[in-house]
Amino acid sequence: MLCYNNGDKSEVIHVILRPDSIHDKVEFFQAKSLADLENRIAAKIDANTALLLEVHHVSHQLTFDPESGKPYYTASVHFKAKK
Repeated sequence: MLCYNNGDKSEVIHVILRPDSIHDKVEFFQAKSLADLENRIAAKIDANTALLLEVHHVSHQLTFDPESGKPYYTASVHFKAKK
């Protein structure tokens, strides 16, 4: 259920998710440490397993924050429906 506030009135929108209707899903992650990035991805893998999705591809990058010079980790995970 989604709640939407439009100024003076609020609306409630009911959303029905059918696992058979989700075939592909791409999620993006960012973190300041590699361990934190891995934990975030692992948590999403567990959540998406409940939706009958499995990991198809993972892409990750390391860049440095120009102001602090510290590493910054990002990743994209492509989930596909289990067959």
